[in-house]
Amino acid sequence: MRNTDLMPEVLQAVPGEDFTVYAYMNDGAVRLVDMKPLIARGNLFEKLKNIDFFNSVTVMNNTIAWDLSGVRDPYNCIDIDPCNIEECPIVADPLEKRA
Repeated sequence: MRNTDLMPEVLQAVPGEDFTVYAYMNDGAVRLVDMKPLIARGNLFEKLKNIDFFNSVTVMNNTIAWDLSGVRDPYNCIDIDPCNIEECPIVADPLEKRA
């Protein structure tokens, strides 16, 4: 459930397996974003089928993004609305060492 005082923002993005992204949110949650449904739509998202490009995921515009220009132009990227990311499932931090 959203804390209405806190607009969702992605602080870190880490590529996962099978066209997923771990989004580290400003509320402390780690959300697993499955990009396969958007990739299946084609159009601009078609570029994400290239696994090397997909794995170049970064944070731009306070959300997960893929830089199209190579110069981190916030207007020339594929980015996902952070409110949509906030609806994705919360998962354990994949970067945290397990005992």
